[in-house]
Amino acid sequence: MVRSRTSPPSPLRRALGRLLAVGLVLALGVGGGVAALFVWSFTAADQEVRFTARNPLPIPPLAASRVVEGRRVFALEMREGSHDFGRGAGPVPTYGVNGDHLGPTVRVRDGEEIGFQVTNRLPETSTLHWHGMELPAAMDGGPHQPVHPGETWRPAWRVGQPAATLWYHPHLHGSTAAHVYRGLAGMLLVDDGEDERRGLPREYGVDDVPVVVQDKSFRPGRLHDSPAFFSSGGFLGDEVVVNGMVAPYLEATTERVRLRVLNASNARVWNLGLADGDPVTVVGTDGGLLDRPVTVDRVPLSPGERVELLVTLEPGEQVMVDSAPYRVGSDALQQRWAGGDDAFDVLELRAAARLAPAPEAAVAPPRATPVEEAGPEPARVRRFELTTPLINGRRTDMGRVDEVVTVGEAEVWEVVNRDGAPHNFHVHGVQFRVTDVDGASPPPYLRGRKDTVLLPGGTTVRLLVRFEEHTDPETPYMFHCHLLQHEDQGMMGQLVVVAEGQQAAERIEHREH
Repeated sequence: MVRSRTSPPSPLRRALGRLLAVGLVLALGVGGGVAALFVWSFTAADQEVRFTARNPLPIPPLAASRVVEGRRVFALEMREGSHDFGRGAGPVPTYGVNGDHLGPTVRVRDGEEIGFQVTNRLPETSTLHWHGMELPAAMDGGPHQPVHPGETWRPAWRVGQPAATLWYHPHLHGSTAAHVYRGLAGMLLVDDGEDERRGLPREYGVDDVPVVVQDKSFRPGRLHDSPAFFSSGGFLGDEVVVNGMVAPYLEATTERVRLRVLNASNARVWNLGLADGDPVTVVGTDGGLLDRPVTVDRVPLSPGERVELLVTLEPGEQVMVDSAPYRVGSDALQQRWAGGDDAFDVLELRAAARLAPAPEAAVAPPRATPVEEAGPEPARVRRFELTTPLINGRRTDMGRVDEVVTVGEAEVWEVVNRDGAPHNFHVHGVQFRVTDVDGASPPPYLRGRKDTVLLPGGTTVRLLVRFEEHTDPETPYMFHCHLLQHEDQGMMGQLVVVAEGQQAAERIEHREH
């Protein structure tokens, strides 16, 4: 059975958008050449990409590990490669981790000691950052832990957080966008052994499936990553790539499928749902499972965010996961140039004629978390104003300490998007809780543990933030917009976490790359 598709934007609506662009140009009296460029950019920015699924969805392998003196150690090697993306046009140069493109899925357990051997075989310096992991700042893999060509970096720590879908990617200041786009990214899953009790799908690659979503553009023999002329958010591609494959489908053999979706794009916001309009169930976001499942029609996902979706299927059914337009800009121009009017097919789910039954058990949270237990009186309120490419009027200074946080204290962070264009906000080393969006309660899917939050143009969010451990007065965590071009341009700051009464360093010593 093939579920019916929702209708795409009407030709009349699209035509009216183009007439509006022309009218704006004429009203402003812009010169002919610039006017032509303006109109072309506005009309070309409106994309609708549908496909007939033809390529099986690749499943990233699970990363191998070995136990050394009680610590589980993973070897990850960043290297050059080539990958054809299933387009039938031949391979293009790429980067990858332990392979030509993307990286293996690293799976760890809450409470265990882990370590990594990160070796750089690239012709340039890079890093690997453990996005969403609560860990010492010196192990974070941000711009202060560069790995030069030929070097091996050996971070290690004890995992101490609930089950969650995290990821790893480069974080070299000025090069993050290029390195992620070329393929340096992979999933990092934290398990707690409770999924059977919860009734959650848990067989990796069968009913528990990693879905790494990116948008790309191709030119003969290469990947293209230049932003459009009027784009303020960064690069937006014209093809969807999932786990390194275009036009993908997943052969489902179970009644219920758990999709662990990661937005690993540079700038695009996906608005995910089912093309036929049926609801999906959200069971988890960035930092772990929700208190209870939430049924939604769609869920927006900005760069760096993750969501765990449950989709229930019938035997022989075919259904498309797609992305619909979503408000990201504060006006029609910012909306269009930021990709908010775009629509894409993402991944087709094909159910087998016979499906294994779904387990029957209640979905429950892994355990209460400190951020959710924080009292109503914060120790302080911090304000962060985002204006491309600045936070609170300043660009990144790798030697400057922007914020000093005391371990264990609950704080409210008020984050304001002063631009008409979209931003999001990511904090390293901690999971926060979104308490309100523009003064209203956040939607249910935003009420769990988060490390990255979307701010459409003109939006204000308030976050409850508390760092529970890992003090270091001399090594910073980063906070930044996770639209990668913005981050590379300097839309990023630094914080250090100190014990009560401990003095933070006046300047940070940075190992230049």
